[in-house]
Amino acid sequence: MEDENQTKILNSLLQKQNEILQVLKHSALVEKADKDVRLQFWETYEFVAEEVDSEFLERYNGDIDIIPTFAGLFSAVTTSFIIASQPSPQDSTNALLTQLILLTANGTSAPQSFALPLQAGYSSSAVWAQSLAYASLLLSLLAAFGAILGKQWLGYYKSNRYGHGSLEERGRRRQQKMEALRTWYFDAVVQSFPALLQVSLFLFGASLSINMWSQQQTIARVIVCITAFGVMLYGFSVFASLMSSDCPFQTPVAVL
Repeated sequence: MEDENQTKILNSLLQKQNEILQVLKHSALVEKADKDVRLQFWETYEFVAEEVDSEFLERYNGDIDIIPTFAGLFSAVTTSFIIASQPSPQDSTNALLTQLILLTANGTSAPQSFALPLQAGYSSSAVWAQSLAYASLLLSLLAAFGAILGKQWLGYYKSNRYGHGSLEERGRRRQQKMEALRTWYFDAVVQSFPALLQVSLFLFGASLSINMWSQQQTIARVIVCITAFGVMLYGFSVFASLMSSDCPFQTPVAVL
């Protein structure tokens, strides 16, 4: 009898408990508490997101702002080098001036025919030097163009990352934008622009070395040594950053 009474009491308590839970489940107090928790979550999310976005935009804007300035100066130097290394028509001009002087001084006794020197062409070394110089110039211009696009992308993200709507809708939209940056490898694309400048710098060093080798080998050896040292230093920094994420010598190539 006692066992049956205890069983009835337990069943009655469980039934009452279930009734209380059902009442609380549909209670306005529970709904209000749930809404308060969700509101507090999205308010915290917005606060943290602002800090993350501020650091994100500051870092990328700082990296991109340097590129157009360096690319502009470097492109001017490369263009000057390309113009200076072109074959010069000065020999033909000097020959024509010499003939005019002879005709003026000697009149009819001047030689009636005068052989003009053949126009200077490109040697094989000049072709390689010019090719590398043009490649360097185009890469630097491409890096500057990419930097302009990067500024536009960052501006679009900054102005459209939240959109309109409730706090939760704005937070969800921002999270979608941030996940899209990872999906489309935004970091790797932006970091490729400084890498283009670095490659263009090494190409210019190689072009300068080839061009100078045909004129003065001593000077060319100095240029080759400095360029090789720069390549080895850059290779060491890339290798070190790939070996350890804590290495301070991080480079765009390591990110890619």
